[in-house]
Amino acid sequence: MSIPRPPAEIFKGSGKGVLNGEVDVIENDGGKVTNEFLAGASIALNLCRKFDIDIAVLAEFSPSCGSTAIYDGSFSGKKVPGMGVTAALLREHGVHVFSQYEIARANTALLATSS
Repeated sequence: MSIPRPPAEIFKGSGKGVLNGEVDVIENDGGKVTNEFLAGASIALNLCRKFDIDIAVLAEFSPSCGSTAIYDGSFSGKKVPGMGVTAALLREHGVHVFSQYEIARANTALLATSS
């Protein structure tokens, strides 16, 4: 994917649906980038395993990183409950995922695991 990449959203679903092969990640020009998002999520999971990471703070609303809400796939700015692809995969494998708006909760979880 190019940097910066075009806007992308999960079309009519969530990260869990992408992981299950039920929905796709689509760019605003119609390009399908599902495989790229799955590859990125896999890399993130492998890094968590390699470095024994069990807490992640990710960017809310992103089709990759949203942990409680994502954009709805219409490119209208509407947000819906759900997780992005990476957030869903990490949670599926036991990583505690928080958004940038939950730093205090992430810190509490970190302190609890380091005691």
